[in-house]
This record gives sequence, C-alpha cells and structure tokens, in this order.
Amino acid sequence: MDTETLTNAVQATAPDSEPLPGIVIAYGADRPQCVPLRIESGALELGRDELAAAVLPDGRASRRHVRVEHEPGRWTVRDLGSRNGTFVNAVRVEAASTYAEPPVIRIGRTVLLAVEDVRPFESPGLTVEDGVVLGPRVRALHERVALIARSGANLLLTGPSGAGKELAARAFHRAGEGGAERPFVALNCATIARDMAERVLFGARRGAYTGAVADATGLLVAADGGTLFLDEIAELDLVVQAKLLRVLETREVLPLGALRPVPSRFQLCAATLREPRAEVLAGRFREDLYFRVGRPEIGLPPLRERREEVAYLIEGALRSMPEGTSHASSPELVEACLLRPWPGNVRELLAEVKAAALTASAAGRSTIAATDLDPRAGCALTAPAQAEAAPIEEGAEAPQPAAPRANVPSPPREVIAAALAEAGGNVLQTATRLGLSRARLRRLLERHAIDPRAVRDRKHGA
Repeated sequence: MDTETLTNAVQATAPDSEPLPGIVIAYGADRPQCVPLRIESGALELGRDELAAAVLPDGRASRRHVRVEHEPGRWTVRDLGSRNGTFVNAVRVEAASTYAEPPVIRIGRTVLLAVEDVRPFESPGLTVEDGVVLGPRVRALHERVALIARSGANLLLTGPSGAGKELAARAFHRAGEGGAERPFVALNCATIARDMAERVLFGARRGAYTGAVADATGLLVAADGGTLFLDEIAELDLVVQAKLLRVLETREVLPLGALRPVPSRFQLCAATLREPRAEVLAGRFREDLYFRVGRPEIGLPPLRERREEVAYLIEGALRSMPEGTSHASSPELVEACLLRPWPGNVRELLAEVKAAALTASAAGRSTIAATDLDPRAGCALTAPAQAEAAPIEEGAEAPQPAAPRANVPSPPREVIAAALAEAGGNVLQTATRLGLSRARLRRLLERHAIDPRAVRDRKHGA
C-alpha cells in the first residue's frame, strides 16, 4: 500500500461534520471513568440525578448542581446554589465564571472534563487492554499504526519522551504479517556508545577486533522475520546510518569481519523525540535514510492533550505498588493531575503518583491527597531551589531565586497554593521552590486571589 492510498484510507474514517461539545466524566464513584455527555442546545445541567442515571452515585452532589454552557471559544460554568460548591480548575466558583479553554470541573466527588468534541469519547471511547490505557486519540493512532504494519511499510514515530512510542511500536509489531509470535527486537540508540553501535547492530565474526573471541549475532539479523524497533534513531553515527540504509535496500547484513552478507528481512519501526526534518537540515540525520524510514510518520500527542487517560494511569500506578500496600486516589488528586502539563508525560505521571503514595503512607493515610504531590511535579523544569540553613523571614535579605526561562508556563493555582502552604505563607521561599521571581509570583497570587497573609495566619493559629 503506497502512502497516498494509506492516507486516503485513514481520512475515509475521519468524521467530517461539525464538532459536538460535551462533558466527559473522568472520575466518579471513587474510580476512573470515561462517560461522555453531549451538550445539547448550548447548555448541560448536571446534578445528583444525572450522575445516578449514569450509575455514578455521588452523595456530595446537589440535585441541581452545575450548568455548563458552550459557544465557540467560550465556556461558562454556573453553580446552581449547590451545597458543597463547584470547583473549576481547582478554584471554587460562587456564581458563574467564563473560560476560553475547556475547563476541569469538580462537583462533589466527581471530576468532569469539558471537551470541544465529545463524539470520539462515545463507543468505544477509552479502552484498557492488558493494562495499556488507550484514549480515543491514541487508539485512533494505534489503528493507523496497524494499517501501516499490514501494508508492509516501515514506520517513523515522533513525539515527546514518555508519550508511548514503544507501546505504539509493539502495536505495529502485533499487527504485522505473522503477528506477535515473530521476534521483536528493540534498541535505544541513545544508550549505546558510538563505537559500539556498529557491532551491536551488524554483529561481528570471531577475530574481527581485539576481544572478539566468538561470533556475535547483530540485532539486524536477530530481527529477521520480525520487527526491529530503533528508538532515537537520529542518535546513530552518520557512518552507521549509511550502513543501515544499505541493509534496508538490500535486505542483507554484512557483520564486522565477514566476507559474505547474511540475509535478513524485517519491518523497521523507528522513533525520535526530535523533529526529523530539522535533524536532516542540521546534518545529524542522513537525508537518504530519512526518506527511506521517515514516511509514513505518526506523531504521538503529549499527555496534556489526552487528559481522559490520567485517572486510569493513576489507578495503574497505584496497582503497581509493592504487595502489602494499599493506596486509593481521590477526586482532588485526579483534579490536580489533570491541571498540570506533565512535560515528562506518562512516565513522569506514573513516577510522581507513586512518590505521592509514599508521602501519604508516611503520614499514615491510604488515600492520596492533592497536597501529597510534589509542588513541582508535572510542571515545567526550572532552576533548583537553593538550600537554606534557616527559614527566611518575609522582607529579610536573601538570595533571589534564579530567573525562570521566558518560555516556562506559570504553575497552576493549586500548585502555587500547595507550595505557599508548605512555605508557611512565605512568598520568597515559595518563589524559590517554584523557580519564579518574587515579582512574578506576586502577580500570580493576585491573579488567583491567594492571600499569603491568610496562609501565615493559619500557620500561627490566628
């Protein structure tokens, strides 16, 4: 199947009608959910009865709790006089608030995601297969991956670190001719020394170099009849890239020290977190190899663009904790995780949830609160805070925190509030923890209506 035919086949399955806004229940009845609700005629009211109809009873939700209104580029959330309040992006709304981006809403013990198009979340919606969480967008990409694999083509996966490129590579392998019983050989090219890459990939004959006391089979031969997954392929030395290109064209591998090539037929799935065309222009990725392996190309979205998976990933992280430990998530924890950008994607989320579970255990609790998350977890990396021998009093002279990079986004409100509480209301300490300047933090405190004096008063029992 050529690229044009493949593209047409994929586009034929894509919806061509206007998006249908809606709400996705992401957490309810104390467990992850993916329940889509359409917003008809521009508004949707939710309360205890609607949740009960969805088999998600919530005794903390009022009978008429919240009204969500949508028009292009505008979301309005109205609390309908609920008993326990409505929280939007972790901030309680007293009457109505308007947002340009789809918000995260918490009512009672239920967490809701506003989405611009709810249809992808309808049947089959989100699925969990062998512990692998596949939201609608990722599942659609995996379906394209399978289509490419069945065509016999190679595949290039792009996307940020931790976004699930190896999972997509394994889906590619399972869908190929012969199924998952064939060999699957994986190599992260960034983890091997450049002078070792050639012998690891191509193998070597006895005596080919000092210390070669026996024949060694290379990964290109080991993958014969199956799939070779080369993660971070652009990290390969240019000489090795040229030799790899020849293998792909001739289906023959010449081990180091050998006189005759060894036949090997495999499907190649390559991956890189870099922009491949930029690497070609920079001279780090051979143009001829890129055109051989770079099409078709599928980009995996970061976690912040597939937030419906977050609650399920949290549950999976807690289930993988050591035996004998028991941890439960909470709606506030799910809400906090939904509001963070997670630059390290799934890998970072799993690690930080496990760390939060240990923090809760140390406090004698089995339920994990939002405050158990490190204030920096899931946020853009900043300069580390300076060690302090003693608490810094407000107004005292002290080293200023390192200036943040201009492209670092502001932390969410709940991250700032948690850091301020840990610092006992001290603005300078909080700024240092978050890698912000004090002036920038004060602007954020004012924007989010957070009063450091109130935090200090609570600390001192005032």
